[in-house]
Amino acid sequence: MSRLTDLIARAKARDSALGDELEREFKALASRRAFGLNFERHRPESVELPSRPVRRGDKVRILSPRGSTERGDQRLWRVARMAGRGAAKVAHLALIDTDAAETAEVTVADLVVVAEFRDYIYPGLVSTGRVERGGDKPFHTVINGENFHVLEALTYTHRGKIDAIYIDPPYNTGARDWKYNNDYVEGDDLYRHSKWLAMMERRLLVARELLNPNASTLIVTIDEKEYLRLGLLLEQTFPDARLQMVSSVINPKGASRGAAFGRTDEYLFFVWIGSAAPEAIPLGDEWKIVQDKRAGKLRWAEALRSGSDPLRTDSPNQFYPVFIKNNEGSPVFHSVGEAFFGENWQDIEPPEGCVAVWPIRSDGTEGRWQNSANGLRSLIEKGYAKLGRWRGSSTSITYLFRGEQKKVEAGLFPITGRRPDHSIIVDDAAYQPTFVPGTQWRIASHNAEQGGTNLQKLLMPGRKFPFPKSLYAVEDVLRFFVVSNPHAIILDFFSGSGTTAHAVMRLNRQDGGSRQCISVTNNEVAAEEQAALRKAGLRPGDPDWEKWGICDYITKPRIAAAITGKTPDGEDIKGDYKFTDEFPMAEGFEENAEFFTLTYEAPVAVSHNLAFKRISPLLWMRAGSEGRRIDHVPTAGWDVADTYGLLVDLDRSAAFCDAASAQPTLRIAYIVTDDDRRFQAVARALPDSIQPVRLYESYLSNFRFSMGR
Repeated sequence: MSRLTDLIARAKARDSALGDELEREFKALASRRAFGLNFERHRPESVELPSRPVRRGDKVRILSPRGSTERGDQRLWRVARMAGRGAAKVAHLALIDTDAAETAEVTVADLVVVAEFRDYIYPGLVSTGRVERGGDKPFHTVINGENFHVLEALTYTHRGKIDAIYIDPPYNTGARDWKYNNDYVEGDDLYRHSKWLAMMERRLLVARELLNPNASTLIVTIDEKEYLRLGLLLEQTFPDARLQMVSSVINPKGASRGAAFGRTDEYLFFVWIGSAAPEAIPLGDEWKIVQDKRAGKLRWAEALRSGSDPLRTDSPNQFYPVFIKNNEGSPVFHSVGEAFFGENWQDIEPPEGCVAVWPIRSDGTEGRWQNSANGLRSLIEKGYAKLGRWRGSSTSITYLFRGEQKKVEAGLFPITGRRPDHSIIVDDAAYQPTFVPGTQWRIASHNAEQGGTNLQKLLMPGRKFPFPKSLYAVEDVLRFFVVSNPHAIILDFFSGSGTTAHAVMRLNRQDGGSRQCISVTNNEVAAEEQAALRKAGLRPGDPDWEKWGICDYITKPRIAAAITGKTPDGEDIKGDYKFTDEFPMAEGFEENAEFFTLTYEAPVAVSHNLAFKRISPLLWMRAGSEGRRIDHVPTAGWDVADTYGLLVDLDRSAAFCDAASAQPTLRIAYIVTDDDRRFQAVARALPDSIQPVRLYESYLSNFRFSMGR
């Protein structure tokens, strides 16, 4: 190892770029595990940015001529300088990563900017529309952009704040379902699995920074192509978390698998951070197939210990007699004896007219009771212990676990009377059981055809999206983790058709919550449509190309339709929602949503505050995506919105602090300064309920993210 380190240092001295590249590869090899999941961590991904203007110093690719379906030049060039204006503007290029110098002059319109994941980016957001029907509720946000770049940007706005992540990543089936470095990964690609793992690992590592370390859940759906590798990747990425996998039937008819069994299910991985765990909740009738049939009634447990440590020797003080007598055919308790430590327990004489019930197991061995003698006496007194039909010394004794007692005491099972043995009689007619299901789900509402494809046809007639998830499946999965948190923040960074945001809206309607969803998707055009668009002379970035992308054609219209209750054509949506909450789709939801596109800002623009309008949504999102947004640098030197304030002129700090203190809903105060002493002075003048956040005057330190960490 030391010899290699010395050689890399010598290479760096002669050629720093080559030395850095060798060091990266060396670190990747050194980090490999002897056991576990090993895979090629491919050269960091790159992504083409067709909507980004070409600037001097950019990395670019040369596009194929308009009308051609051939793949363009995949080599990377650096823009050395540009000359001319308008359509005649030309870029002077130099080839990157080559021994022999090569230059070219290409019309700027025939270039596309490329971002590699090791490059620095300066992200911004441009609003492309909003839907408002939720009054002062926080906004759901939909971000059109490369999801890795968006995740990096979210580390500024939501680090440690996300309560649940639900993702449905590409399943890597070998079909054209995902790209790596602007290339579809085909089924015969020898590196198909390692490319997929490299893509997932980079995103999961950033997502880990976003999850609430105290209690949060990551949910990932997958099929049989990658579930084994995904499970190992999750274990390695979240070593301190707890992990479980559920199998869920989503296609009862079965999807053909050639010379194999048809696939009816998919798999859900649950990664639990901190104290997170599925909550026992009431579930609909369709869950009865996976529900314990006894769950709808008060559950009486056997007082005789079974399972672990069931013998007298395991707990000698829980070996004692219970004296009962037969009262006109109904057994009743008389008394509870003391713990017996002798040998001849059969010689103990019961009170007159009574028999003794001892904890003797069915095979005749000496067992023990679940409770101490005093504990059982207390249960009998409260009516929480019960006798079975009279069988003399073999009469069974049951009791209520503490959880069942709490249900009675909370009024979930109203007491209507007492039996002769003083045990309680309850009314269970109105009780809706709560439970955590097992790991095999066969739930009618999770059918992807009915709850996904057919529902989407109602929302957006004529618009197709392949394999949308069942709305009710996503809703049910999230409910286990956010039902007790009406202000939960949920993230989906493989958003696709927007099902997760739609499911969060349904959850809010059911309990009046104000949960919010951040949906991240790109605007990729479906593979089968790209060839026709290219033949028509279109390219990515052209308005007539972009309008067919996933975000613009599916995600945004679907979320807008769900909220408004109207199709993209303005017609009332036909049909009703089913299962947990049934109502006409045309009613919509009282929710707010705003749509954004990720931008890539120039460092010069950021450092001179020229990009503030595109940075402002990040400040607004960090403060909760709620209320008014400060979109311009305030001319007065400061401004206070609903949930945050901005101070750019520290000479006006007194007026700012007064206004901030008078705004009861203010959460964050952004203070623009490079002077830590003055920042601390303003921070001390603010109420404790307001979090002071320092923004450096140039903004570069706040909004510069290094890719490929």
